[in-house]
Amino acid sequence: MLNKLRTVIYHVDDIIKAKDWYIQLTGIQPYFDEIFYIGFDINGCELGLDPDTNNIEKGNHHVAYWSVDDIAEAVAKAESIGAVIISPIQNVGGNIEVAIVADPFGNNIGLIAGA
Repeated sequence: MLNKLRTVIYHVDDIIKAKDWYIQLTGIQPYFDEIFYIGFDINGCELGLDPDTNNIEKGNHHVAYWSVDDIAEAVAKAESIGAVIISPIQNVGGNIEVAIVADPFGNNIGLIAGA
């Protein structure tokens, strides 16, 4: 029924600052860059920034987990550019580790490493 993560859209109250922040976090330039939507291609998955915050509340009502090679490095980088650690790195079985950070715009970002 579900195949893979295809698109994650984060609602942001300042799309210009959010674009710059996500460029710093990912090291990737957006492939689509308009005032009404900015899209990044993250290894075949869409990370979208949407400035429409109507009926949107900041908070932890959803978490999408992005695969990373080194979770400690990913958390440290995110924190160094203003992310807040919501859930520190924890082992969830075998060699799989997860963490959640919040971007400066109120979105929670899940990070996952391991097989």
